[in-house]
Amino acid sequence: MDGLNVSIAFFLLVVGVCQVLWWFSKRLLFPGTHGCLAREFVGSFQLCMSCLELRMLMDIGPWGGGFGLDVVLTLLFLLSAVHGASFDGAFANPTVSLQEFLLLESSLAVTVAKLLAQGVGAGTGWALTRLYWSWELSQLHFIQNLIAPECSSSIHTSLPQATFVEGSCSFLFHLVLLRMRQSHPLYRVPALAATVTFLTYTAGPFTGAFFNPALATATTFQCSGSSFWDYIQVYWLGPLAGMLAALLLFQGNIPRLFQKNLLYSRKSKYKVPKAKVTAQVEGEKPQRRKKEGKSNSEPRA
Repeated sequence: MDGLNVSIAFFLLVVGVCQVLWWFSKRLLFPGTHGCLAREFVGSFQLCMSCLELRMLMDIGPWGGGFGLDVVLTLLFLLSAVHGASFDGAFANPTVSLQEFLLLESSLAVTVAKLLAQGVGAGTGWALTRLYWSWELSQLHFIQNLIAPECSSSIHTSLPQATFVEGSCSFLFHLVLLRMRQSHPLYRVPALAATVTFLTYTAGPFTGAFFNPALATATTFQCSGSSFWDYIQVYWLGPLAGMLAALLLFQGNIPRLFQKNLLYSRKSKYKVPKAKVTAQVEGEKPQRRKKEGKSNSEPRA
């Protein structure tokens, strides 16, 4: 269990350092675009380092550390909840940034800058995590250093099925995100953390269940076993298609591309009961007749 204790201390250190970086960025940078980019960078940095350490525990822990998958999934839920509560509005996920662009909530320039910040943050997190592993602070890290140069692809099924799995994970994640985006963080954060944990448990054996292109690029693109275009298809095109399907199902349209609602008909919010309308019309007829009778009975000059 010493290796697990070292990893838990690593998680706490990463979260603490990222919170300090985020606090300094809020003090030194303007709250507009620069603050948003700093938030995406720090969020991707924290997410990538935590994910790499978790995947190491998931791969080596059951036979090298003496603990089961339940421990790793519990840590995944807690870290996802901490990540969602720490960085308000920064999901460190390119498909979420593209979703905001399609919903007319972000401009093209800001979206591109967010994608770059997420890529740089994930790359920096990958480099520092590899450096941390090289210190071999536990037996798990020693084993990880031995197998790291010959890492294999996370795709353990056929290419079409892997693309479908990543697209389905992205579809469910974005559907929950769209449904909960206006909810209070007290409900939204655990709901998203539970969704991520469930998807990782069910789809992890097939593709690793990344449904985050930046995270997948930093984690598995350098591993052998699949070509670069296979990775692009599974970990970029799959999640992007899942996000578009979730947005179309939830909204009925994609505001950036077209305004017409293809799935749902818009109905008026306020409905007037038919009985009241007929009663009003019938009540108006006698009044009109009385007025007409009075006007006819008036003496003409």
